Amino acid sequence: MSRAMREPTFWILTALVDQPRHGYGVIQTAEALSEGQVRLQAGTLYAALDRLAAQGLVAIDREETVEGRPRRYYRLTDDGAAALAEETARLARNVRTASRLLNASRPGPAFA
Repeated sequence: MSRAMREPTFWILTALVDQPRHGYGVIQTAEALSEGQVRLQAGTLYAALDRLAAQGLVAIDREETVEGRPRRYYRLTDDGAAALAEETARLARNVRTASRLLNASRPGPAFA
């Protein structure tokens, strides 16, 4: 990815790092991992998953029926993991730069 990733996209991809998840599982995991900062709505999530699938960042892992309702599981692709790693590195660089400047300009305890 050449430009900054939107925050919901970052958390959707992050929610899929350790295992495939169905939509509601992605919503719950993204909210937990972001400490409540990102609360995805179902419509927003599925539109994002469709976009991410078209970009090759996620793929359908499997489909099953639970209590008569279809459930689709999504997984992170290798390209999705690479895009997430790139965005994570970009954010880390930003934090290092801002922290260095803040620490240089303010007396007192250092920022992380």
